[in-house]
Amino acid sequence: MHQDVTRSLPAPGGALVPRLVPVRPRAAVLLLHGGSETSLRPSRRWHPAALRMTPFQRAIALARPHDDMLIAQVRYRLRGWNGSRADPVADADEALRQLAALAGPVPTVLVGHSMGARAALHAAGHPQVSAVLGLAPWWPRGEPVRQLTGRRVVALHGDRDRVTSPGDSADYVRRARETAAGAAMAVVRHGDHAMLRRHRFWHRTAASVVAHLVDPDRCPDPLPVECYGTGPGPLL
Repeated sequence: MHQDVTRSLPAPGGALVPRLVPVRPRAAVLLLHGGSETSLRPSRRWHPAALRMTPFQRAIALARPHDDMLIAQVRYRLRGWNGSRADPVADADEALRQLAALAGPVPTVLVGHSMGARAALHAAGHPQVSAVLGLAPWWPRGEPVRQLTGRRVVALHGDRDRVTSPGDSADYVRRARETAAGAAMAVVRHGDHAMLRRHRFWHRTAASVVAHLVDPDRCPDPLPVECYGTGPGPLL
């Protein structure tokens, strides 16, 4: 991957953490890790929730459909969602602003785990966002769907998740189908919230879904057609 050494990167410590920066980005993927429902403690890059996204970053980089796809991660100020404050959403919005300054108005796929998937939903109305992939997402009942107009949303949820609800994810995807350009869900057999069981399958499937969302003409959809039906989706 060729790097553009003359490109003005975001200041260290900012909301956007670039991982792969091509000379002329044509698309982007922005990773959002999980966190806590409530915590005002600082978020650190060495926390398990942040480190959990590293294998996904690597898998996405290997599966990317072309070399001009930028990959970056959101850096949170705090570990928690914190009720109506929704702190990670402000961080995601700022990261998208910095991404636009860095790469221009490129279509961007948001990939979030747990709380990060919730932040991705709330940030999906940004004009650059083209799709959202939620991994074991925390999507409580009643989350908004209108911001997904013209965008695609996909959920992958483990059937053994005891932290967030596959049922809530299925409910959200059903409601999103009335608004989004496309909405799908698949259930990972024996999958847990931390995505440790069948971790290679999680990484490989997520990377293939992202590649399809970035370039559907070049990369076929890895999910069965049943994922786009009215139910929670098939077991994978």
